[in-house]
Amino acid sequence: MIIVTGAAGFIGSNLVTRLNNENHNDLILVDDFSDPEKNRNLEGKKYDRRIDRDEFLDWFKKTHDDIEFIFHLGARTDTTETSKEIFDKLNLNYSKEIWKTCSDKCISMIYASSAATYGAGELGYDDSHELVKKLKPLNPYGRSKNDFDKWVLTQNDQPPYWVGLKFFNVYGPNEYHKGRMASVIFHAFNQIRDTGKMKLFRSHRPDIADGDQKRDFIYVKDVVDVLHYLMEKGKRTGIINLGTGKARSFADLTNGTFRSVGIPANIEYIDTPVDIRDSYQYFTEARVNKFFKTGYDIPFHPLEQGIDDYVRNYLIPGKYN
Repeated sequence: MIIVTGAAGFIGSNLVTRLNNENHNDLILVDDFSDPEKNRNLEGKKYDRRIDRDEFLDWFKKTHDDIEFIFHLGARTDTTETSKEIFDKLNLNYSKEIWKTCSDKCISMIYASSAATYGAGELGYDDSHELVKKLKPLNPYGRSKNDFDKWVLTQNDQPPYWVGLKFFNVYGPNEYHKGRMASVIFHAFNQIRDTGKMKLFRSHRPDIADGDQKRDFIYVKDVVDVLHYLMEKGKRTGIINLGTGKARSFADLTNGTFRSVGIPANIEYIDTPVDIRDSYQYFTEARVNKFFKTGYDIPFHPLEQGIDDYVRNYLIPGKYN
């Protein structure tokens, strides 16, 4: 059996689809299943059972089922949440318990870290283990992810194989439930459909033009292909960046969305909200040298291609993956 935490979420539900496509149907799905909107991500999926997030840790410690692998993707991901207690509970301590059980039972695991650990990028985006303890994330979410990375690197007891993936900006189907935290493409599509234009955050730095804020955008279908590959063929343990290695601007992304919708671009710039302005990342770009040493050699979707697939095949018809 394979466990997926965060299974009803964005990346988790896409991973369930990818595993089903490879005839992995003996899945144990873990999440808070109280949100009907998020649960739509699992409609039509094949799995053995669901276990509520609050019941899972106890079950995992006591189970005698044959668990082959765990993808730990569940987390509190709201970057506007300010409660350290919430992040300590759901991101740090919950993850520690999963790690300990995997170590005790010799179960291999992949867990989700985040590019948010890099903060403003003043130390670069190198996924060397030596850099982890020096990083200064800009918000409690990023700090919780980095705190777990730091803890992992101090552990003598480890799963037989493990990878912590620092996800950069993932976009794609099954993020309907994410609200403010959904990708810019999702918000662009909805604004373009409803108003014929898109609002982007104005730059509050004199050295960066409006719309030229950049992120390393990676399509969720590429992410789950990587997750499946690492489960099947991965050999290198450690914390590894997962991005394309090529930063693109929000203007590029928005113009691509307009093209996929089929109307001329019309971008309006607005002030970045005060509550996130000081923690806003103006640039992220994964260093992917370590990732490609895993042997993965399937090309990622170029940004324009990923946007077009997402918009035409999912957002316009309102479909899930």
